[in-house]
Amino acid sequence: QVQLVESGGGLVQPGGSLRLSCTTSGFTLGSYSIGWFRQAPGKEREGVSCISRSGGSTYLTDSVKGRFTISRDNAKNTVYLQMNSLKPEDTGVYYCASKITGYLTPCPRSYDSWGQGTQVTVSS
Repeated sequence: QVQLVESGGGLVQPGGSLRLSCTTSGFTLGSYSIGWFRQAPGKEREGVSCISRSGGSTYLTDSVKGRFTISRDNAKNTVYLQMNSLKPEDTGVYYCASKITGYLTPCPRSYDSWGQGTQVTVSS
């Protein structure tokens, strides 16, 4: 059974940091590309970052470049999203998702399996 479980969310002040983890089971992580997405209240789900199967290629949406970093440890079945210099507009539910194909895309429709999400709130 394919499972993705996000953790690491919480309440943080502007300028703070969080590290999200996406722990997977039921499949060989190294065979899948992984994406991180977020959804703010009243808005569509948007792609934040994604990483190739080997970790050699990554994508970051423009609004998080220079602040967020995506990485993966296939041996630990985990993908990370390090978020620094957080802003109130980063607030939302963050999801990780997997897809078997290798090309990187921030399009949520391209991903097959999803976690339940973790809430990130950036507020003073």
